[in-house]
Amino acid sequence: MVESKYRWRNRELREHVEVLDGKRSPTKVFFNATYLHGILKQWMTGNIWIYQDRIVYVGEREPDFIDSKCEQVDCKHYFLVPGYIEPHVHPFQLYNPLSFAQYALKFGTSVLINDNLPLILLLNKKKAFSFIEALQTVSSTLYWWARYDSQSELIDEERIFSNALVKNWINHEFVIQGGELTGWPKLLAGDDLTLHWIQETKRLNKKVEGHFPGASEKTLAKLKLLGADSDHEAMTGEEVMRRLLQGYMVTLRYSSIRPDLPNLLDDLNRMGIQNYDHFMLTTDGSPPSFYEQGVIDCLIKIAIEKGVPPIDAYLMATYNPAKYYQFDHLHGLIATGRTADINFLEKIDQPTPVSVLAKGVWVKRDSKPVENEQNISLDHFGFQPLQIDWDLTMTDLQFSMPFGIQLENSVITKPYSISIDVDRDEIDDPQDECFFMTVDEKGTQRINTLLKGFARIGGLASSFTYTGDILLIGKNKQDMLIAFNRMIEIGGGIVVVEKGEIIYELDLPLSGISSRLSFERLIIKEKEFKKIMKEKGYQFDDPIYTLLFFTSTHLPYIRMTPKGVYDVMQKKVLFPSILR
Repeated sequence: MVESKYRWRNRELREHVEVLDGKRSPTKVFFNATYLHGILKQWMTGNIWIYQDRIVYVGEREPDFIDSKCEQVDCKHYFLVPGYIEPHVHPFQLYNPLSFAQYALKFGTSVLINDNLPLILLLNKKKAFSFIEALQTVSSTLYWWARYDSQSELIDEERIFSNALVKNWINHEFVIQGGELTGWPKLLAGDDLTLHWIQETKRLNKKVEGHFPGASEKTLAKLKLLGADSDHEAMTGEEVMRRLLQGYMVTLRYSSIRPDLPNLLDDLNRMGIQNYDHFMLTTDGSPPSFYEQGVIDCLIKIAIEKGVPPIDAYLMATYNPAKYYQFDHLHGLIATGRTADINFLEKIDQPTPVSVLAKGVWVKRDSKPVENEQNISLDHFGFQPLQIDWDLTMTDLQFSMPFGIQLENSVITKPYSISIDVDRDEIDDPQDECFFMTVDEKGTQRINTLLKGFARIGGLASSFTYTGDILLIGKNKQDMLIAFNRMIEIGGGIVVVEKGEIIYELDLPLSGISSRLSFERLIIKEKEFKKIMKEKGYQFDDPIYTLLFFTSTHLPYIRMTPKGVYDVMQKKVLFPSILR
């Protein structure tokens, strides 16, 4: 638990001043440091004094008093930049907030702003708040969003996203923005409760992040008037310009399903945009293997390679987001008073740090990780294996819907007319279709249809969804049941079965959506899944996102929600779910 509502107590602040007065020794001093000064947009040379987790002085002076415990480092061979900031994190993409934060820190990303949607759906308020407060003890700094909607069609959404709960989240000190605003069509259609929450967010001087793919100039202007501050969905330079002209902060994205950053920077260069002060960078919550080579450091490198001046590239990942979120008194700068998050680079154009200091503690030194992280048990906060005490039978696997769902890419789906006979136990391989079923965690209702364009697999079961519903996909009903039963045995996860044999499983014992594996091990397991899916005919980029988004309504066109098959564009349930 957090022991004080202030970042530093009065006693600690007095100690910081004593360091400058020579009455107390710094804990670390970095001499001859060439460091990036974000305000001046210059590389400066000087000495940096650290006391515990704070920068207490930056300049030409040397400390008047240094004791034997003070670590002194000559930095003449390094370039120092602030710790990187990832402003748009979905921290439950097979991994969990702790495992991702620890992994990202090794690549210099020390501040993460996280989606709270799984916390709302999985935990009660007390446990959720205890969890995000416990995370303040780790070397990374984790902030959070406050969601206004479920990003799906839940049966009891009014209870889950109650006015009281959403306002409790908005008011929490570690929540620094509202959104992402996936429910903006309802807002524009007159949803005054969402507008009230936006007003509350703005009253507290916090930001509101949009989610506006393909939005027109008029739509962006309307949403700006209603309170939106930023958006990360621009896919062309023209869309970036459209947002800038309306006064948005624009987050440039490079993710597993939208690797737009190189093309966006090419477009901006052609358009003559040379001011980068209103840009941030994000990886938008990609699956583990996407981060094999790094996190925000990789995006900075892309920016430099695309001709962005190096100082601007670093500022997009440090000072720009810090100013935008109004925490530049703590993050985004190497300057007096800031949290001691510093990345040590060998060359200016190589943003992956060789050493990383986070909250004044080494987490990476000379390219080797330093193990000093506090272990936090997620089980203590309510992340438990799935407990399913009901069975599926062949009777549940009856398919009679007149249309199915066709994959257009990793995440976009369209309806199609079913023309094959579905009254059978197996669909032949030449046909590019699978049985497709969702069932809620309590086993009370289901949806049965067909899925086209996925893969030629016997059976797949997955608890990895936004809504907590369970997915079953496959050509063979018996294989689907075997996969389902195995998924129950491991407490949630992803299981693939072929001809009665389990050929892949990834256990996700943290509420059916997250793994306890180390991030490095999880990368290996996810790549194994992707390889199997490709061999089975999956032709798109990201099967993990495909599974996740089947139940999510923030992208078109047809989704499997708890209420039934949902048309995102028409905003209505086409076929309701069936009671079992």
